[in-house]
Formats: sequence, C-alpha cells, structure tokens
Amino acid sequence: MKKVQILLMLILLGCKQNISPKLNWVEENILENDGGKLVAYHAGIEKSKYLVLMEAGLGDDHTVWFNNNIADFCAEKYETVIYDRAGYGKSALAETNRSIPVLSYDLGKVIEKYSKGRKVILIGHSLGGLIIRDYAIKNPQKVAGMLFVDPSHEKYNEPTKEQVKQIVEVFSKNFGANHGATSEATYLESDFEYMFTLGPLPNVPVVVLTSMKEDAANKEADKANHKTRQDWYDAHETLKTGITDFTHVKTLKAGHYIMKEDPEFFKSNFNVLINKIPVE
Repeated sequence: MKKVQILLMLILLGCKQNISPKLNWVEENILENDGGKLVAYHAGIEKSKYLVLMEAGLGDDHTVWFNNNIADFCAEKYETVIYDRAGYGKSALAETNRSIPVLSYDLGKVIEKYSKGRKVILIGHSLGGLIIRDYAIKNPQKVAGMLFVDPSHEKYNEPTKEQVKQIVEVFSKNFGANHGATSEATYLESDFEYMFTLGPLPNVPVVVLTSMKEDAANKEADKANHKTRQDWYDAHETLKTGITDFTHVKTLKAGHYIMKEDPEFFKSNFNVLINKIPVE
C-alpha cells in the first residue's frame, strides 16, 4: 500500500503546473449536453495539411503541454489542439462512465470539430496513450501518425482492485470526488483489461518515447507493478505489431514526464515523426 501512495504523491507533483504559452491559444466550448461540456484550445496554422491533437495523462489538464512551450512548438508546424477531458479545468463532468472507450469517443468529438477533413497526428502521454490507441484502432482512416510519450500499457500496468481503490482515494483527497481524474481512476483495472481486447494500431508512422531513467517515480512504479524498466520498454515495443515505420527511442535523462524533463528530446522526435508523414 505504501508503494502505491508514494508513487501517487510523485505523480501528483508532476501534475502541478502554472505555465504561460507564447502563442495565443483560442478557447472554445466544443461540446455541451446533459450538464457536461468539453473545452478545447487551438493555435497554429488553421489550413495546415494535418491537425495535431495532444492527449494528456491521468490527473493532467491541457496546461501540461505548455511546459517548455511544447504545445507552441507543435503549433508552429501544424494547427494544434489541446483540451481538458470532462472533469478537468473548465470541462464539466456529466457522464459517470469514464472508461477508455468513453474517453476515446470524447476525443473523437474534439477531432471532428477541428479536423475539417484532415487526418490527425495524435500525441498521447501516459493514460493518454491508451486513449489515442483506442481512437486510432477504431478510426484508422483518420490518423496520419502517432507519437507516444511514455504511454501506459496493459502488459506493464496491472493494478489490483485494492491498488485502484487507493489511487481513487488519493485523487479524491487531492482533486475532489467529482474531478475527472478521480472518475477515470475508478476504471483503471477494467481499462487495462479492455486494452488486451484491441487489435494492432493502424499502419501509419509511429514513434514511441520510453523513460528508462531510474528516478524515484519510475522505481516506485516498477515496485508497485512488480515489473522492471525493461518490462516497461518491452511493453512499449509491442506497439510495433503491424507497423511498417516504427521508431522506439529510450531516454535515461528524463522520467515519466519526458516533455517536461527533456523538451529537446520530445521536440526532436516530434520532428522525426512529421518527417515520416507524406507532405502531399
């Protein structure tokens, strides 16, 4: 129990940020029904060939991508959208089911609002990696490429009912019982079971960034899951199934929040991805 609590405290520290972007990010309420709503922010070249969509991890709102001007960097190349999932920031929580299929459905609504027929480049951190996987597998024709930033994976993450209970309690205490993170955490066990039922990713360029740094958070994650850093890397490696153009890069410099701790590593690999995607 202590291991899970320590890990969560480290994760919560990673969630906190108060960063100002360089660009003007336009706020829009894109979906509202039955008391719930989704608020998104977009910037960049509106008529760019592709749309970039950035999906944050558990406990993080859209501002996580403002760290080190990561979102700004992407928006300088393509129109880029970041948003708060229901229950985060200004997005209101109405639907009690916050499982991966529901989060993926909401992601689809955001993409539908901004894509204007364009294919999307999906970027997902941590739990966001599960969400973009589900969307891409269900909508292969809409995806141009994918960048996974230390994504959660069912072959590594195997939380027990007791661990999920602890996680929910910690999020409830720190964010509130009705916060999106608290609601999402209740589905963690079933979410990872669900991910095992999915097929491979669509055959588009994929880049995966894996943290192999032996920092406190990663050590606690390994202990809590009875796994090793190599298990984490190997789980990410399985994402290459059926992919012709797959790049998997590990870092010893950055922990789980790769985009915060080593922004140049993130930026260089974003460039690797977009250089693989057809210009025409």
